[in-house]
Amino acid sequence: MRALRALIVDDEPLARERVRTLLADESDVEVVGECADGGEAVAAIERLAPDLVLLDVQMPGVDGFEVLDAIPDARLPAVIFITAYDRYALRAFEVHALDYLLKPFDRERFGIALDRARRELARDEASEPVARRLLALLESIRAERRYPARLVVREAGRVFFLSVPEIDWIEAVGNYARIHVGKRSHLLRETMKSLERRLDPDRFVRLHRSRIANVERIRQLEANRRGDLVVVLADGTQLPSSRGYTERLRRLIAGA
Repeated sequence: MRALRALIVDDEPLARERVRTLLADESDVEVVGECADGGEAVAAIERLAPDLVLLDVQMPGVDGFEVLDAIPDARLPAVIFITAYDRYALRAFEVHALDYLLKPFDRERFGIALDRARRELARDEASEPVARRLLALLESIRAERRYPARLVVREAGRVFFLSVPEIDWIEAVGNYARIHVGKRSHLLRETMKSLERRLDPDRFVRLHRSRIANVERIRQLEANRRGDLVVVLADGTQLPSSRGYTERLRRLIAGA
């Protein structure tokens, strides 16, 4: 029988060592990697395609939920969540029938979670129901958080998380979006319509079918010769606004 390929994700070295030690006694489990943060975890999951991820929920910067949210649905692995006490997280896991280990956990409880993962993965087409439950969990987390604090960016073979408040403005490039952050820009494989739905409408405003601006970066509004508004950002960037978006822009700026 093929060994179960496992990935350990936890920002605490001692916690990773604890899980690795427990797995060392399992002859049918192969640890294919360890990750100390969310960015590493996303890249490792996509590169290694593990059967099982032992995933710490409460990591600084990028948490376990955001890691899974960054993985394409078709590539979601089975997951055992590792968490300190978090009432919402525990309730969510139980509602969606997903297993978790509550820190500190002992060998017996670890064995129960691992046996459950084995049974799930041994079922015919097991990955499909596991993925469905994970997706349902992520939908409930998204509803709780409403708008993401970070966006996942894939560039030159690496994956990193971009802080949404740091975004200056966004422009459409075909079916992609170019995210401008200071002097740097990043290409995201997402349409402007999709991005607009995901961003907080009190913080980001559509200027044109091909432009979105961070309201907090807007320094002033000017009128051009045709009477259309031009948005001037704090760094001097000028972004013309089409008339269809002018009224909402004025209201949002007035309320900022």
